[in-house]
Amino acid sequence: MSYTTAMQEDDWLTRGVLIRRMLAWVVDVLVIGALAGMLWTVLFTFGMVTLGLGLPLLGILPLVPFLYHILFLASPLSATPGQTLFGLTVRRDEDFSRPSLLAAVISTLLFYLTLATSGLLLLVALFTVRKRTLHDLLSGLVVVRERALTPASGAWNIGQG
Repeated sequence: MSYTTAMQEDDWLTRGVLIRRMLAWVVDVLVIGALAGMLWTVLFTFGMVTLGLGLPLLGILPLVPFLYHILFLASPLSATPGQTLFGLTVRRDEDFSRPSLLAAVISTLLFYLTLATSGLLLLVALFTVRKRTLHDLLSGLVVVRERALTPASGAWNIGQG
């Protein structure tokens, strides 16, 4: 494969990915907020019904964002609902297969570590091949357009010749 062809393939895989990732993140934050709010309501109500004995269960609320990302990345979708909404999928960089549970855990932990350190490390994506962030690079994952991985099929009125 020539260098030009590889660049064209990377462009096809990642064209528009950065803006889609940002929009997907906003959607995911809203979904996580709604899930955490509902879980808080259920756990708080349970805590009150048990006269305070159930209130320590509120300690699981910080796990919601981590579990959300890990479980969706390791699922058959290989993407969070926000990423799916914007036509993105997360794949292993070396062969575009679905991420393993370990890769999803590493990516998620590094993502939240990046956010905890001001989030400026996310700017790495502006300078890397395939627009990969630091947590993508270290976990061996890449975010690409789902459509770019789908084999092209002819339209109903165009021959396959």
